Order: sequence, then structure tokens, then C-alpha cells
Amino acid sequence: MAVPGDEFTFPRTGATLRNRAVLAAMTNKQSNPDGTLSDAEINWLLRRAEGGFGIITTAASHVTPGGQGWVGEMGVWGDHQMPGLTRLADGIRERGALGLAQIFHGGMRAPEELTGEQPVSASENPCTEAHCGHSRELSGEEIEGLITAFGDAAVRCFDAGFDGVELHGAHGYLICQFLGEGTNRREDEWGGDIGSRAGFLLRIIEEVKSRVPDDFLVGVRISPEYRKIGVKIEDSLVLSEMLVESGIDFLHISCWDCFIPPSDFPDDSRMITEWFAEPLSGRIPIISTGAIWDSSEAQAVMDQGADLIGVARAGIGHADWATHASNPDYSPARPPFTPKHLAEQGLSKPFIEYMRNWKGFVE
Repeated sequence: MAVPGDEFTFPRTGATLRNRAVLAAMTNKQSNPDGTLSDAEINWLLRRAEGGFGIITTAASHVTPGGQGWVGEMGVWGDHQMPGLTRLADGIRERGALGLAQIFHGGMRAPEELTGEQPVSASENPCTEAHCGHSRELSGEEIEGLITAFGDAAVRCFDAGFDGVELHGAHGYLICQFLGEGTNRREDEWGGDIGSRAGFLLRIIEEVKSRVPDDFLVGVRISPEYRKIGVKIEDSLVLSEMLVESGIDFLHISCWDCFIPPSDFPDDSRMITEWFAEPLSGRIPIISTGAIWDSSEAQAVMDQGADLIGVARAGIGHADWATHASNPDYSPARPPFTPKHLAEQGLSKPFIEYMRNWKGFVE
């Protein structure tokens, strides 16, 4: 049985990781207003590369100016962003980790007050989070333009020196809005059953893979269920089969909590990771993320069938979390953390203030 400290090799490209620990993409609000990376954001990620993670994933980065979801978000849409992206990618590699850039578009969660544009989505939807009234339904021509924008962003990430990209299809952002039956009520080729609703994501994958070298990793992060917009685990399982056929290199399932069953099937004893690992085992590497804190929990999720372990808040609180992946008794301190401790772990003041939104994380 594999353990978190084992090496891992991606079957298609042969890229090898020093361990199974993945720093998952996390909002940190440290980028500059023009989407360029700040020293603070680069430094906090490089601290985690020094801390032994096998993969370092950037925060979600918008592929067009209108896709920005929050203040302090990194971008991958302009050449002016390349120096910072290159510095980060080089630094991650120099520290022995593999670097992934997570790319996305906020869709109806991209506030007009931030972008100057009415938010867009698969259909017209209320924008309670973006405070804009309603999103505007994308035209077919605009959809094609966004697919191209994802491809442009992936090329930019390759040119900067990243090892791959993670397409952010989770957490209610634009790709997820196309997947959800509640937010995608289109009657054209982009709407309908899950096979049609997945068309936007599948076309993005096709576009990206056609424009980057064969050894560049392409993966997808999904929410197995996101009831708020109509993403159901049954559809996500169908989607996962389509993603295997698309030739991506990994599937990242964002469980929020790896130790509870799907909300629609509370009487089924299987955890969410098991729902995907059983049909997909050996066919595609699976990253699973959600409420993993100590090494025993990481091992438990691997025992559920995950190939790689995604760590979020534990990686914020402990930059060297991954160096302890081989210790079965590792149980790092849990929140609340003092601002002084978080600063010592490489977080800037804006990042620390943002983490106060997570109840009980900061003293």
C-alpha cells in the first residue's frame, strides 16, 4: 500500500514527484492590482516548495481581465505578468517541487465593481456573491473566445516554466457553472444533459492540449457535488469518465471533507474519494483534498484510493508539512494560530487578514 512519503510518477509524461503531498491552490489575496505576482505571494509558495511538497499549485489565476474573482488575485492573461510567473516557476523547480498553475474564470462570481464588466455565465443567474444583480448569458462566440483564452493562458504558463496547469472546474466558478444543471439552463449545444454541459470543459482541455508540448501536465479540479448550483455526484462520476477519455493527467476532487459521505447518499458508508477511486483506479491519478491535517488522515485518504493528497489549511499553518509525510505519527498543531506564527510561516499581513474569514483559524 502506498504511503504519503512515496515517490509518484505521472504515467503519461513520466514526471516524477518526491512524495505524494500536493499544496492545493488557495486564495491568498497577495497579488498586485494588475494581476502580477507580488514578492509576498512568490515567497509564501516558495516556502512550501522548500518545505518538501511534491507539487506546488498556485492560487486560481484568471485567464481574462473580466474573469477576476477577488482583490489580490494573480492573472495569466498578459505578457506583463510573465516575469513574476517565470520567477515563481523557476523557484519551485529549483527547490525540488513540480509547479502547477491553476487557471480559471470567475464567471458570475467575478464582481462588476472589480472588473468593470457585467459578470457572465452559462445562463442568466443571480449574482449574490458578486453583488451585481444578474449575470449575462454568454453567446456562442464569447464561449469560443474564452476557450481560446484558456489555451493562451496555458501557453503562457508553459513559457514561464511551469510543469503543467490545473483547470479549475470546482467551487462554483465559470467551468463549474457550465457543469451545474441549476446554473446552466441553455438549450443549445452547451446545455442539456451532463454530456452537453461538460462540453465547455472538454473543449478547453482539447484547446490546451493542442497548444502545449506533450510532456506538459494538464489536470482538472472538480467539486464532486456543489448543490448550490446543481452539481450532483452522479453527474460528476459520468464527467470523470469523460475526463479519463480526454487524456488529462490527473483528476483533483475537492471534497471539502474527505471523511464524510456524499450529502445525497448519507447512508452509503463510502467516502467521496472511494466513489471515484473504485471505477477509476489505475486509469487516472486522483488527488483528493479536504480536511486532511495529520499524517494518519493523509494515509486514510490514500487507503480510500487517492494517489496524491491535497493539503490546504494545514499547509498554510505549517510550511514544512510535507517533510513529515513519512512519519505516521505526525500531528501538527491545529488552529487557532497567532498572527506571529503565520507571519513566521511566510504569510503577509493581507493573507493573515484574509484567513480571519475562516472561523477559528487566526487567534
